[in-house]
Amino acid sequence: MIRYDFTGRTVLVTGSSRGIGAETLEAFARAGANGVIHYFADPDGANRRDAEALADKLRDTGVTLLVADADVRSAESVQALMQRVQAQFGGLDILVNNAGIIRDRTLKKMTLDEWQSVIDTNLTGVFHCVKFAAELLRDGGRIVNIASVAGLVGFPGQTNYSAAKAGIIGMTRVLAKEFARRQITVNAIAPGVVQTAMLGEIRPEVMAEYLKQIPMGRLGKPADIANAVLFLCSEESEYITGQVLPVTGGWV
Repeated sequence: MIRYDFTGRTVLVTGSSRGIGAETLEAFARAGANGVIHYFADPDGANRRDAEALADKLRDTGVTLLVADADVRSAESVQALMQRVQAQFGGLDILVNNAGIIRDRTLKKMTLDEWQSVIDTNLTGVFHCVKFAAELLRDGGRIVNIASVAGLVGFPGQTNYSAAKAGIIGMTRVLAKEFARRQITVNAIAPGVVQTAMLGEIRPEVMAEYLKQIPMGRLGKPADIANAVLFLCSEESEYITGQVLPVTGGWV
């Protein structure tokens, strides 16, 4: 296993209270990076509890952690988050845009709210985070956007999700060119089906069909995605930008 060293770096992973985000934040912390554990303040407080539990789990690393909430759909909320990051760490080296939701339904049955909520969170949220992190990001930094195989291959029932993830891919390619003069790389990862809580919203029969199409014969693990993120944020990847890396077990 490659042992990366991110000592002295500061990373913000959106949606890092659980799932892929939590796995990624933990991997960075264990590689020496200071981290921002971001969560969305849901009504029952579950996300906050998960975020604080992750912070407790990582206390043995000795890195500095900031647990912070923000609604990525809101420009004002994201701007306030970045101000907290600036005050705590003086800047940012790595931004991983991971926060996302899923609201699957066929076009005929999809409500206007189901369309808009996914676009606002999964696509506009990435725009907000990059826009307000831009001034904090140090030259030579990294941005990794978590897209999806759904943004490369359309699936029935995912008009909203696929459109948002395809938009992230397009945004990544543009931002890579805009940030290149500062030696900041911008890449995207397109996970396949990964074992997270989000899978509970996919119908069993649909999941069975997905599994049959994966050559490696298993679902992805959050660690599979985290490993790819760390590579794209390492010194070894400094000449890779504007790319989309599918992590799908051979599916795509």
